[in-house]
Amino acid sequence: MTDDGADNRVYSVVVNDEEQYSIWPADRELPGGWYRRGDDGSREECLSYIEENWTDMRPLSLRRRMEGFSA
Repeated sequence: MTDDGADNRVYSVVVNDEEQYSIWPADRELPGGWYRRGDDGSREECLSYIEENWTDMRPLSLRRRMEGFSA
């Protein structure tokens, strides 16, 4: 962050095996179980990407389980 509070860092959109999204500083090593998804950008750009693409907040395992019950 700059002295005026602006966040000028570059972030990556990341996703885990449960297809849950987050952002992570692009210059830092990812924690285990997380993978880069999409382009790097500002915090706002990455959060916008997540808002547009993460349309179902349920973890993948829950979605699969629920699909099994409805079959």
